Order: sequence, then structure tokens, then C-alpha cells
Amino acid sequence: MAVRKIKSGIYWVGSLDWDRRLFDELIPLPDGTTYNAYIVEGEKTALIDTVDPTKESELVENLSQWGGSIDFVIANHAEQDHSGSIPAVLELFPQAKVVTNPKCKGMLMDSLLIPEEKFMTIKDGDTLSLGERTLQSFMTPWVHWPETMVTYLKEERILFSCDFLGSHLATSELFVRDKERVVESAKRYYAEIMMPFRTSIKSHLQKVDALKVDIIAPSHGPLYDEPQFILDCYREWVSDTVKNEVILPFVSMHGSTRAMVDYLIDALMSRDITVKPFNLTRTDTGELAKALVDAATIVIACPTVLAGPHPAAVYAAYLAGALRPKTKIVGIIGSYGWGGKTVEVLSQLIGNLQVEVLDPVMIKGYPEKEGFRLLDNLADEILKRHRALKI
Repeated sequence: MAVRKIKSGIYWVGSLDWDRRLFDELIPLPDGTTYNAYIVEGEKTALIDTVDPTKESELVENLSQWGGSIDFVIANHAEQDHSGSIPAVLELFPQAKVVTNPKCKGMLMDSLLIPEEKFMTIKDGDTLSLGERTLQSFMTPWVHWPETMVTYLKEERILFSCDFLGSHLATSELFVRDKERVVESAKRYYAEIMMPFRTSIKSHLQKVDALKVDIIAPSHGPLYDEPQFILDCYREWVSDTVKNEVILPFVSMHGSTRAMVDYLIDALMSRDITVKPFNLTRTDTGELAKALVDAATIVIACPTVLAGPHPAAVYAAYLAGALRPKTKIVGIIGSYGWGGKTVEVLSQLIGNLQVEVLDPVMIKGYPEKEGFRLLDNLADEILKRHRALKI
């Protein structure tokens, strides 16, 4: 790795993880990620965040290349990919203090066993003087943990935004240059990590709006030297506005449910509704999560297995319920052999969504004329509700 200059006295000293393909043993990373750590020099010097423990040696090498001394380690977030290398930094710079909020302090003491005397605690709006430069901290809870905060360098108008506004994208470009690629990665990142906290993020965007920001430096992905670009994206994603789209996660065992899916896709397309089907036996869940950000409607298509829904459909329903997208309408379709509780189980899994649930279409065996008629009725109902939403 190489130390990279952002501005005079401000450096990137983090790590690129080109090969990582799974985050928290849960989130697919098709494009790897970065662990961004930053040096801000003054009469005193601060290191803002560290890197994942797997990349600790690269951070240590970068700090050696940089060659200075650290007085403060700003811990914006206790998660290991941000703070896991703090103990190594404290070994190199034993005089340094870990600067964070009380909640994050407790988490770091629990997970990394950092002694209490190594901490300096701050609260929302507090400033830390580095001499000619000033860092100001703002609490941003539930983006995406309860202790998260961001750090603002007042003189250079740089917002070190932690997970907020980031993207899982390994790239050699320090600043965003390929906006189309970055927005897709950032949207996926928002969908997988931030979307359940949409209401909190709205209020945190207002905090950012109150600042004068020239550069946004997140903890993952490239930096934004045109910050309005990503802020406008987030405003759209957290808004209540939905698109004329149906997300259709499905699984089919013997072809009956697949016949229903294919028919419904055609029925929706003929009504000028965009359809995005996802075969759950092959789908990248990150792509499904990203599609959920804007869509007005979700229709889950599922066969019955042992009197209940197929496990892949259970996961899709659970994912939708956990991510809590701004979707307005949900439908369930599928097939069965002799009975079961498919609709009941899936309905429970999406029960915390603020949505209108349409009448399910469950067909015994392979669909025939009456089954296809019910799917046409479902398409008509979706069209009617989309028009009511004026999308």
C-alpha cells in the first residue's frame, strides 16, 4: 500500500481489500472493499479510524512510511473493520489517546480490551484542537450501530463520515471518478446496511446539510470531492418516493410456481410496470437488497415444502422484513400439493413492514385457466395501486 495525500497535512493511510468476498459472514462483496484510515496533522496529529485486523500490517507499514507521531486516535465506530487495529496503533504510539463517545468507549473496552485510561470521551458537537486545525464530532446513532459518529475537519471542510455515505468498492482511485459504478456500489451498501435505519439517516442528512462540506471521506470506498453527488443519492433513497416497479423473488421446484412467475411477469409488463425477477436459488442477495430500495411492490413466489414455504423464500421474506424498504405493497403467489401454511408463515415474516398486503394467489398443482385469471387480477390490482401512488 501507499500513503496518499488528500491535502497538505492530510493523508489516506488505509488498506484496499481486493479479494474479500463476504462481510460479517453475511454480506456479499463482489468488488472487494477498502478500510479507510486518515491522518490529520497539526501541532498535534490525529489518526481517524484504523483498518480491519486482517490488514493491520498494511496500516502499520503506511504509518511507518508517513513517519510522524500520533497523539489521538479518533474512533468513529466500534466495529472491527474500523477499530480492530487500534491496539496495534497504541503499541506503536503509547502516548496516544483514543477519542470517542462513551457508548463506543464501552464497546471498545469490551471487544478489544483497551484499558479505560487510554480513552478521552467526547459528546455531540465537541471539538478537538490540533493547533491550527479543529476536529468536531457529531453523533450519528443507528448509522448503522448505536454508537456511530462522524468527524468534521472545520478548516478544510472535510467530513470523515465513517460508514455513512460509503461503498464496498476496492478501487485504486482515491476520489470518485466513475460515478455510475460508485453509485451502484453505494446503493447496494445503503440497501444492505443502512436501509433499516432510513428515518435516522434522514435526520443525519440534515446535520450534514448544516455544515459546509467540500470533501466526504467515508470509511469504505473512494472519497467524494463532489459531495452533492452522493448526498443527492441518499436523499432519494431515504425519501418516501417509490418507483413503478415490482420486485419478484421466486423459487420453483417442479415448474408450477415458475409458470405462475412467467405469466405474472408478462401480465405486469403488458401494463407498463417494470418487473425485476430474482431466482432465489441463484440470486446475489445484495442485488436483491439493492432492488428493494425504490420498488413500490414486492411479490414473493414460492412452492409449498412440508406444509410451509420453501426455505429460500423464507429467507427472502425475512430479508425484506429486516431491511424495511419503503415498499408500499406486498403480494404472495405460489403452488401447493395438498395444503399448508405458506401464506401464513411468509406474512408473519413481513409483518413489520408498513405495507398493503394483497390477496394471495395459491394454486393447487400446475396453474390452469382459472389460476392465470387470478394472476391477471393480481396484475390489475397492482396497476390500480401504483396509479393511486401516482408513479
